[in-house]
Amino acid sequence: MYTVNRVSELAIFGNPPAFQEKLHVGRPNVGDRDRLLERINDILDRKWFSNNGNYVQEFERKISEYTGAKHCIAICNGTIALEILVRALGLTGEVIIPSFTFVATAHALQWQEITPVFCDIDPATHTLDPNQVKRLITPRTSGIIGVHVWGRPCQTEELAEIAAQYNLKLAFDASHAVGCSHNGQMIGNFGEAEVFSFHATKFLNAFEGGAVVTNNDELAAKIRLMKNFGFGPGYDNVVYVGTNGKMNEVAAAMGVTGLESIDTFIEQNYRNYKQYQTELADIDGVKLAAYNELEKNNYQYIILEIDPAIAGINRNELVQVLHAENVLARRYFYPGCHKMHPYQSYFPNAGLLLPQTEALTEKVMSLPTGTGVTPEDISKICQIICLAIKESHKVKHFLNSAV
Repeated sequence: MYTVNRVSELAIFGNPPAFQEKLHVGRPNVGDRDRLLERINDILDRKWFSNNGNYVQEFERKISEYTGAKHCIAICNGTIALEILVRALGLTGEVIIPSFTFVATAHALQWQEITPVFCDIDPATHTLDPNQVKRLITPRTSGIIGVHVWGRPCQTEELAEIAAQYNLKLAFDASHAVGCSHNGQMIGNFGEAEVFSFHATKFLNAFEGGAVVTNNDELAAKIRLMKNFGFGPGYDNVVYVGTNGKMNEVAAAMGVTGLESIDTFIEQNYRNYKQYQTELADIDGVKLAAYNELEKNNYQYIILEIDPAIAGINRNELVQVLHAENVLARRYFYPGCHKMHPYQSYFPNAGLLLPQTEALTEKVMSLPTGTGVTPEDISKICQIICLAIKESHKVKHFLNSAV
């Protein structure tokens, strides 16, 4: 097992890195490769590559069964799924969302000339703070989109009460939350609808893909029209304004294959999470984001908050150390959507209402997990973190002198 006794052994000080190959956050999981190739060959034999083929229908059916939701509409990716849902819900004016999210949540609104109103988060959950949501509602507000960050659910009941009180639409960006539950109910059943992502970095991926999941029959029917140019039954029968949001058959085949291994993926993620939890427990200034183990989780993200006042180094410095060791840890969701363009120029003072968001974006980082990470890898990563903090003064001196 890899051990380090002196900070000078770190790669950042000019020695070989701990890992010969880079360990990435979000390295794709792959199910049974032979079964996937069988399905791809079947697609080639059928010569039906898109337009609601067999595998898209199977994928939709299995996601519905898995979540318990009535409808799953497979989409080419999660961003387009959000955009279609926003339009299908008839959102206009302003929609309240967190700034602590992937920028696609904001873009899905701005792309359609709807103003994303950035709301602060609860520092304990990293999700929308319902008390702050209330303060941002104006006559122009038409909806709320919560984000289940790290797969940890939003305060859905409180947000639903607010939405009902002010006659707002409520939906959720559930890109992180496939396989997760809240109060015993699977994510996919909250709000008007929820959006999943099956991007390659997600633990369940379709190479690239997304879905809208809902229990609303009318909304589901509208989204099915919208994702296929507005074509209704029959030939050349356009009955609604639409776009091209269809998932192709190869992507769906990857999704179906991954679903067959989803329990294995989750079990691996859980083992990794528990090992990280154990090995990081006694490191000062490092807090591992915890999951509620009474609920179902996908344990997809290993998230640390670094307190520089205790750890002696800040998050950015620790990320630099890990990168030097070929551990490609990531900052999430840095620097916050409100500090990205065009939102920074549109709302230059947004940060004044987002103190918890701004604090969290300076502390949070993600570590590698998934089926490509071994117990030995995790031990090595934790030892590097421990050493970097123990020898924080040497790390800071080196980084400062390298500037």
